[in-house]
Amino acid sequence: MARVLVLFVHPGQRHSRVNVAMAKVAKSVDRVTFVDLYADYPTFNIDIDFEQARLQAHDVIVFQFPIYWYSTPALLKEWQDLVLEYGFAYGHNGDKLKGKIFLPVVTAGGPQDAYGATGRNHFSLRTLLSPLEQTANLCQMRYIPPLVLFSAHDSKNDGRAERHLSAYRTLLESLRDDHFHLERALQSDLLDHENLPIHQGEER
Repeated sequence: MARVLVLFVHPGQRHSRVNVAMAKVAKSVDRVTFVDLYADYPTFNIDIDFEQARLQAHDVIVFQFPIYWYSTPALLKEWQDLVLEYGFAYGHNGDKLKGKIFLPVVTAGGPQDAYGATGRNHFSLRTLLSPLEQTANLCQMRYIPPLVLFSAHDSKNDGRAERHLSAYRTLLESLRDDHFHLERALQSDLLDHENLPIHQGEER
């Protein structure tokens, strides 16, 4: 059984349409460690040693956040800048995260066709999140393509939010229970409720 850590980072939770509901799902999954970074560090005074120890104590690291200006919320960037330091996450003797699984779980306000060379955002979401992917590479972690909910603002009206919440629970449980199919996941550009790579016989 893998030890899963979910770092939830959302600076505007009172405006959330679905990300806070996702956080409640993650918090409710047995034997998954859930952390609300804005609750822990409202003034950005991050405890680096504590965060590094917490990372080392887990096998799977999940960043859950809404896309803010094509990137992560500010606290998550600050957390990365301070916690993933030389000699710990990379560089000489910086192999403390080697082999761990890393997965971004994100919501986007725009539809999927807005992300791409012909869309209004000009870049795919996978491309926009490439700094996280390269961070994982540098830290010798195994990067899983992002689990994404597009058009999050409308997802409650068309039934997608409920399916996504169910898929998120299944994803966390499969990571915890070693039922997640890593190689199948790596064949996808993005993950959603329709293409979760769960080992055959474990889908539910």
